[in-house]
Amino acid sequence: RVRGRAPAPLYGLQVSQDPFGLVVCRQRGGTVLLNTTVAPLIFTDQFLQISTSLPSHFISGLGERLTPLFLDTAWSRVTLWNRDMAPAPHVNLYGSHPFYLVMEDDGSAHGVFLLNSNAMDVLLQPSPALTWRTTGGILDFYIFLGPDPKSVVRQYLDVVGFPFMPPYWGLGFHLCRWGYSSTHITRQVVANMTAARFPLDAQWNDLDYADARRDFTFDRNRFGDYPEMVRDFHSRGLRYIMIVDAGISSSGPPGTYRPYDEGLRRGVCVWGAPGAPVWPGPTAFPDFTNPRTHEWWHDMVKEFHDRVPFDGMWLDMNEPSNFVEGSQDGCPNNNLEHPPYVPGVFGGRLQAGTICASSQQFLSSHYNLHSLYGLSEAIASHRSAWGSCTRPFIISRSTFAGHGRYAGHWTGDVGSDWEQLYYSIPEVLLFNLFGVPLVGADICGFAGSTSEELCVRWTQLGAFYPFMRNHNDHGTRPQEPYSFSPAAQAAMRSALHLRYSLLPFLYTLFHRAHAAGETVARPLFLEFPTDPNTWAVDRQLLWGGGLLVTPVLEAGQTKVRGYFPAGTWYSLAGVGAPAVLLPAPHRSPGADSTIHSKGQWILLPAPLDTINVHVRAGHILPLQEPAFSTAQSRSKAMALLVALTPDGFARGELFWDDGESWESFERGDYTEILFLASNVSSDGELAHLDGVLLQAVTVLGVTSPPQRVLANGAIVRDFSYRSDTQVLRVPVSLPMWEQFVISWS
Repeated sequence: RVRGRAPAPLYGLQVSQDPFGLVVCRQRGGTVLLNTTVAPLIFTDQFLQISTSLPSHFISGLGERLTPLFLDTAWSRVTLWNRDMAPAPHVNLYGSHPFYLVMEDDGSAHGVFLLNSNAMDVLLQPSPALTWRTTGGILDFYIFLGPDPKSVVRQYLDVVGFPFMPPYWGLGFHLCRWGYSSTHITRQVVANMTAARFPLDAQWNDLDYADARRDFTFDRNRFGDYPEMVRDFHSRGLRYIMIVDAGISSSGPPGTYRPYDEGLRRGVCVWGAPGAPVWPGPTAFPDFTNPRTHEWWHDMVKEFHDRVPFDGMWLDMNEPSNFVEGSQDGCPNNNLEHPPYVPGVFGGRLQAGTICASSQQFLSSHYNLHSLYGLSEAIASHRSAWGSCTRPFIISRSTFAGHGRYAGHWTGDVGSDWEQLYYSIPEVLLFNLFGVPLVGADICGFAGSTSEELCVRWTQLGAFYPFMRNHNDHGTRPQEPYSFSPAAQAAMRSALHLRYSLLPFLYTLFHRAHAAGETVARPLFLEFPTDPNTWAVDRQLLWGGGLLVTPVLEAGQTKVRGYFPAGTWYSLAGVGAPAVLLPAPHRSPGADSTIHSKGQWILLPAPLDTINVHVRAGHILPLQEPAFSTAQSRSKAMALLVALTPDGFARGELFWDDGESWESFERGDYTEILFLASNVSSDGELAHLDGVLLQAVTVLGVTSPPQRVLANGAIVRDFSYRSDTQVLRVPVSLPMWEQFVISWS
């Protein structure tokens, strides 16, 4: 359908009737963004096809699949139909996001979103062009004119919803394994992490905890003190999360399993999917498009939470996943099970690995709603609000457009290999473009045994995933940080301390995503769209606009090439630890140097204990002394890292609240501080920072030795300055809940 024109459009629209087609172009410059006259439109009940030309080959999006950041336009096919499938090239994976972003030749960008949940193929052609083929629904297109890529993402999120704000503790380190088979083993893991002096914020359990693998139960033999274990974790400032599978066991005698009995009584299940076996055996799948299901789900979640006070939910197997094709009784022989066109789904049939397409749900058939299953479960879980005053923390495997409003995502059953380590970067970047910033891959890999070198490098990169969790499969080599050599442990500990030091900065980025539709981890092209060299960079990532991460992604390497867009970039390895409360990094030859780039590739030293992180000139980063949990670190001293531009400017901000209250931003119960250089100041309604002191300010790029430094007008006598690195260090003791000014001359 064609929506009405804006009163003063930035685009031109031409409509031809015979044959029908649309042409959308920019008013300025005339670039054609959409041209559907290049091929005939086909519109039938179960097959819709529409094509468009593309203004360039640089197209990104159309997830979820294992892919570089930009897609291959040489006759490639992207299939969208949510599937329980370990990440592998050229197959449909756990999520469907029918949105793409195109970089145009002049650095402008536009996006296109097809609001359609049916199974579909997107065919990419070298002309360049793109063809949508979907098995039903309507053609409801949204076109986002940008004109820059940041604006495209924000405009897309205006449609699908801004991301939810995670609790502060959710940004700490999480640890899990399929194989923690008792409370004793789970407690011992936590004790080992403490003994080895590793930070840990959330301990998880996979399905081991459940009685006969059934949701909302726990094994009375191996997990007999399960509620006490969780309460004990809480007393130490540790959070707890457990897995929840989508299928509800239907195999027990009537009256023996309340979630199924109550669900059957309330009529909340998907009809026509009998005996679909998953982990507990024959199961029924709740229909989360039914309002009654939300009420039932809320009751089941709350009843379990009343017994076991968990802090978050891990939604798995919610594509939904099925261990047989359709059901144990097969599927009907009809046009929904055997449509005239089947996209390139793994397994060749829509019901492969899931329930029958003709199964009926409250809103429509599963044929139309399949890829919405995970999203609808995330909505119900988000609204279940087991702690009505605190924010929900939900991580889901299956996703659809708009998922970020309700939950985060982990990238599934990744293999423990170097290729998957690389692919995790474009995956994290793409989900940020999709509006799901709380995303990460299982650190060190899930499937198969990791190696020590791989796990060190993955932990270093994982420290810069927005969601950081180490998780692996049963029967494989242990990969908890404490299970490796002392040298590897030291490297992992340094990476974790670095993350915890940067958490105030990361939390502020999540606030910007929640309040303004920005990204947290972002590709270089989003920040530097007029530099074509950045467009295909997907072996590096940015946190916000101010922190560039260049990880090692190959075995045996002690150097790494990274692209540095034009500007000044300061290496954190050259900053030093004490004055900015950062862990002391390895000091390699050349690591101290400031990079003055004209837009170039640079070879960086990268020994095994180092990840290269650079601060962009013009940014101020709020930091905090790391601790063994966010419950401890939030009361520690803070610091500022000020990276000056050549003309002496920098700015930054800090968002701070109590870290977990529901809608604290919407209620105005927060602090927002603006930092400006060279007069570093704060302003705003100051709360929640009572007792937190600013203890250090480190200024990078001070070109001449200061003769005098003042903090709120008082002379600071023990400042230090190095002319070789142009670093000024100012120790202070200033209350963060009051306005402050630091100056030098």
